[in-house]
Amino acid sequence: MQFGFSYVGLVYLLMLMIPNIIWSKNQPEDYERYAANENRLLLALERTGEVLVSALCLVSGDLNLRAFSPWSIWLIVSFALMVLYEIYWIRYFRSEKTMQDMYSGILGIPVAGATLPVAAFLLLGIYGKNIPLTAAVIILGIGHIGIHIQHKNEIK
Repeated sequence: MQFGFSYVGLVYLLMLMIPNIIWSKNQPEDYERYAANENRLLLALERTGEVLVSALCLVSGDLNLRAFSPWSIWLIVSFALMVLYEIYWIRYFRSEKTMQDMYSGILGIPVAGATLPVAAFLLLGIYGKNIPLTAAVIILGIGHIGIHIQHKNEIK
């Protein structure tokens, strides 16, 4: 891991956080009822992962752009997943904003609101050959995707 400011990490975090800030004013009607039932272990993993991923994305200079090579495909696919994540949010904000809308998939990717950013950050960590970030994303993914699957199963 190479320490230094990552403008790529900052862009990813903005792409992640801006829709979530807007979502805080556009939550599904019964969301709080579902949130009250979240598995505490998954919640602890999610919160730990969020803090670690956010911090590591900003201080990992190895995530920044470098000369194009076959290794750059990791970054391209990662960024494409983040763009798809933004499309997921646009679709959600235009919907009726139900719990089913919140936990829907996109292009066959289940619980897209959780899966897409986790996959994107995982590929970003691989692109940067950044083991701490990759490990942090795995921790985040277990908690975040686990909670989303739990909520989706409760809706059925």
